[in-house]
Amino acid sequence: MNYSHKIAFHTLGCKLNYSETATLVKQAQDSGFVSVPFEDWADYYVLNTCSVTENADKECNYLIRKIKRKAPESKVIIIGCYAQLKPKEISEIPGVDLVLGAHEKFNLSQHLLKLDDASPTYIAGEIKEVRAFHPSYTKGDRTRTFIKIQDGCDYFCSFCTIPLARGRSRSGNVEQTMQTIKSALEEGVQEIVLTGVNTGDFGKGHQEGFIDLVSAIEALPDKIRVRISSIEPNLLNEEIIDLVAQSQKFMPHFHIPLQSGDDEMLKIMHRKYDTDLYRNRIEYIKAKMPHACIGVDVIVGYRDESEAHFQNSLNFVQSLPISYLHVFTYSERDNTRALKSEHFVPIEERRKRNEAFRKISVEKKKNFYKSFIGQEREILFEHAENDGFMYGYTDNYIRCRTPYRAEWVGTLQKISLNNLNNLVVFDL
Repeated sequence: MNYSHKIAFHTLGCKLNYSETATLVKQAQDSGFVSVPFEDWADYYVLNTCSVTENADKECNYLIRKIKRKAPESKVIIIGCYAQLKPKEISEIPGVDLVLGAHEKFNLSQHLLKLDDASPTYIAGEIKEVRAFHPSYTKGDRTRTFIKIQDGCDYFCSFCTIPLARGRSRSGNVEQTMQTIKSALEEGVQEIVLTGVNTGDFGKGHQEGFIDLVSAIEALPDKIRVRISSIEPNLLNEEIIDLVAQSQKFMPHFHIPLQSGDDEMLKIMHRKYDTDLYRNRIEYIKAKMPHACIGVDVIVGYRDESEAHFQNSLNFVQSLPISYLHVFTYSERDNTRALKSEHFVPIEERRKRNEAFRKISVEKKKNFYKSFIGQEREILFEHAENDGFMYGYTDNYIRCRTPYRAEWVGTLQKISLNNLNNLVVFDL
């Protein structure tokens, strides 16, 4: 069946969204639609949205207006987290034709074939009814693919809307997930990144755990790089760390959310660990893998965060042997527990606290990079060319560049890291 209708996708937010978009593109193509770049004219434009921050919502609204200026007769469909959280509100935005919630987005093609010129509609059921897991992985880049191994979250942290947007924690079992991974490997990718809303919660309901999956991946005969995207510290146990430490496949690179380095704030946030457990995980990783790269998420300016809480968090992070930070300035989100507190941090103070953490991140990253100057490490080079250079990452996530060489694209090269200039730069 070939309808020859052109469809364009645009993805906002996390790598999970990107992997799901890839699946939706394939479904649309199988249904007879012609996929075109988002910048081109299309009959249908699909925005896969995020709603982690207020800026994500604003960007979605901006893109809707942009589409309608470019192609006023085209249909605009909104899916993703923003669509599940505020379907009625989005359906009332001028230019929106259809809004699909967390379950219905995977029936996108069927809905498009029935879409007419009637009033905008939204289909977003109760998130508690969403039970199905839809595996997916990003396509189009033979260097690296992000594989969705888990969806949803049962944690309900007080700042987070993701359980409301994506539902309860769920995944396939090890056997099913390995089939998805093998399909990605058959396309010739060199590196896979295991991703999810709460990646370490893989296997819930299947009497299996994340360690069972990483063990199965480790047993594959393929020469492949594997990274774990973000994993909660309470789910990153010593067994997983030990496996990564001796692995030829899993890279010595962890990203471990902290959010606050103050125990009182962690309780207010409804996090499932304290600073003692967090420090233990970091120190155990460094004892097993001194060369490991460790990234950390931090939220600043959260409700109830006093100056003392902030300083405790700053000092705690400064004391850790970590490599870089992702710093998020807290923004209020509807229907979260955080809004029950009336003690909010002024916007200007939030910005100052963000800047303080960013300075620490710059210093940590610089020191981490410097410690490897003069060493030889294996780098996977990416496809993109920028100003005559090509870029890639070492096993322990140091971003490097060298003059572009087409024969190195998508290959592993062992290179000496020679000097530091924002990136590690090396000469041939």
